[in-house]
Amino acid sequence: MRQLPAYERDPYATSLETRIKRCGEEQGRPFAVLEDTVCYPEGGGQPCDLGTVNGIAVVDVQKREGEIRHYLGSAVPEGPASLKLDWNRRFDHMQQHTGQHLLTAVAQDQFQWATTAFHLGASVCDIEITAHSFSLREMEQLEEAVAAEIRARREVTARRVDVEAYGQEAVRSRGLPEGHTGDIRLVQIAGVDLNTCGGTHLRHTGEIEALKLLGTESLRGGTRLYYVAGRRARLRLGAHEKRNAALRTLLGAPDEELVPALQIKLDQLLALERRSRKLEEELAEYQAAALAARPGNLVEAHLEGRDMAFLQKLARGVLAVAPAKAVFLTADVGGQGLFLLSAGASSSLDVPGAGQAVAALLGAKGGGAGKTFQGRAPSLAARAEALADLQEREG
Repeated sequence: MRQLPAYERDPYATSLETRIKRCGEEQGRPFAVLEDTVCYPEGGGQPCDLGTVNGIAVVDVQKREGEIRHYLGSAVPEGPASLKLDWNRRFDHMQQHTGQHLLTAVAQDQFQWATTAFHLGASVCDIEITAHSFSLREMEQLEEAVAAEIRARREVTARRVDVEAYGQEAVRSRGLPEGHTGDIRLVQIAGVDLNTCGGTHLRHTGEIEALKLLGTESLRGGTRLYYVAGRRARLRLGAHEKRNAALRTLLGAPDEELVPALQIKLDQLLALERRSRKLEEELAEYQAAALAARPGNLVEAHLEGRDMAFLQKLARGVLAVAPAKAVFLTADVGGQGLFLLSAGASSSLDVPGAGQAVAALLGAKGGGAGKTFQGRAPSLAARAEALADLQEREG
């Protein structure tokens, strides 16, 4: 019988003295194949382990062509190897994966929701279940049922069986991989679940610590259910508490009043925005009238802190009153220059040609159609030259 890899023999092993039996390179990435390994290769929804081989970073671990390849930060020679595991990452994966087995089993047995997929993400995990939808109350009941099994500290074990024995077991499984041969690994949560799985798991459900359901998303006729387990749940709670502390300071309200206090602030902001838009419209009308009253066929203005929408509004106001004029407007916003050249229906200015000339002088990118040309420039240092060119064209 073949020897199982160290990560399967003892998922709590954090280091291993072994040998590098082969080195290679795949698409520019150096890799090493070891005689044995504590690093789990990616598979079954569980990400790979990381660590070091002789002090060189293991950046990926994959099964390729019947061997486990440790992709490294730099090449290493064949020979003795000291392998060290990133234990924090491994234990996190064990908490999330064992949590998934428990969540799947409880959802199936108590709610008849079958799991069709599992994803162990970098920050949150999820399972896809067959329920089209479920209520908040049902989610609370599911979470409580999982918590009861965590408190029960149910033993988690793994064993391998042959195909004949597998057929006699009451296994919860989505089926074996296509083309599978050889024995089959079963992971059991005592009294709760028996499942096919090649991943790393905890000794008992108590080590999950906690499992928190985060929310749902409709997906392909089913539901994606998001969760975090173990240390992730504690870190997430800590982040929420830190965020709430900052919000309490900013809003001057206790936790239970943060949302109403924020809503008041948003309502106030919306009212201010409406008032600001009204004042801006009045300002545009006033400035448009003042520009239209200036002598000459070309009028110009530079406006600090105004956006292109304001320039367009101002130009329309000028030309509505004085259709024989052309208007050249610029503004500085966030260290970038804006310019707009527009002419009224009765103006003789060649706007496309004049606009291209302005853009060239300003080192700007721009374009337009008909009687309007606008653009953005890295600066307006050459504004005076651009204005002089326009005045010469307008004659």
